[in-house]
Amino acid sequence: MNKPEFIILGGSAGSFQVIFGIIKKLPANFNVPILIVIHRGKDKNTHIEEVIAHQSSVKVQEVKDKENIINGIVYIAPADYHVLIESEKIFSLDNSEPILFSRPSIDVSMQSAAEVYGSKLLAVLFSGANSDGAAGMEIIKNRGGQIFVQDPKDAEVDIMPLAAVQKNAGIKKMPTKEIESLLINISIK
Repeated sequence: MNKPEFIILGGSAGSFQVIFGIIKKLPANFNVPILIVIHRGKDKNTHIEEVIAHQSSVKVQEVKDKENIINGIVYIAPADYHVLIESEKIFSLDNSEPILFSRPSIDVSMQSAAEVYGSKLLAVLFSGANSDGAAGMEIIKNRGGQIFVQDPKDAEVDIMPLAAVQKNAGIKKMPTKEIESLLINISIK
């Protein structure tokens, strides 16, 4: 597997603890930017990035509009904004209509990242209660990127990973521990 230049981790119901459990285990020398897109309520000011940053060896911060994407930082999509990646490798925040009742939309972030990073993009879709992310995974796959889903048997809510599996023939289903190992091994390359 080629080392990616950008990673997206997406999820919804049942994914929070799993994704942040993985982030807490990343080594300090992890040097690929990660965007986490998790569905959360628009009125929730949880400061999750601060909580995770305090428990993690990597830098964690919420995405800011027109911010340059920097290697080694874990970015978290803010509540109630779609996150897009522009061709100059900067973030752009958008508050257009929710997609599949979600803002941020995993599909929106995956599609824009696929246009910028192509085959240098890696995406993992975790537990969730709708099909957001399935179409984005298809675009990433069609542009040569690498796509994985949390094994639906391992997911707290299997609707999201199952939708991605149904839309993307041959997508690799991985138990959480294998996803964790995959991401940790990226830092070694």
